[in-house]
Amino acid sequence: MIVYEVRQQEVMEKMAVLSSNGLEITVEVSTWYQPNKGELPSLHQQKGRDYLNAVVKPSIRSATRSVIGRYTPEQIYSTKRDAIQAEIYTETKNILDAQFVELNKVLVRDITLPSTIKTAIENKLKQEQESLEYEFKLTKAKKEAERQRIDAEGKAVANKILSESLTDKILKEKGIQATLELAKSPNSKVVIVGSAKDGLPLILND
Repeated sequence: MIVYEVRQQEVMEKMAVLSSNGLEITVEVSTWYQPNKGELPSLHQQKGRDYLNAVVKPSIRSATRSVIGRYTPEQIYSTKRDAIQAEIYTETKNILDAQFVELNKVLVRDITLPSTIKTAIENKLKQEQESLEYEFKLTKAKKEAERQRIDAEGKAVANKILSESLTDKILKEKGIQATLELAKSPNSKVVIVGSAKDGLPLILND
């Protein structure tokens, strides 16, 4: 009797692969797999008990190299990690489905770039972030300047309308009304009507 483990198993693979521009990148991939229970006789007859080394590992390596080779180091490091993981899973599954092995999950656990490339990418990303922050501040400053300009124009129009509406007669009338109100206060004072320079009433305290 030959016993096979049919529960889910895990294998870790760490390999050196090339990016789209030929730079060497180290990738660590974890794969969850198990034999297809309904196809165990075929798996045993065609692949044997060592199907892990005969089928699973070569499939993972082939798919990983193929997928990583489509991307630049910058894409791999910053924006495409999830896409890379999904593509490795799809390509590995396509291979293993025909080899009587079920693929449950592929996890890209680590991607290591050459230190010089990593530093260059980080610097570039930092500069891009600083540029975005500067553009945001510039846009904010322009909006604030526009707001102040509109506010100033509104005040200028209001002052112009007010200035044009304030005739000498209206000013005298307002002055008289204010004088009458002040005259009602209990403090003693002398009111001389029409003696001010502009013809408005004067109020003199004792």
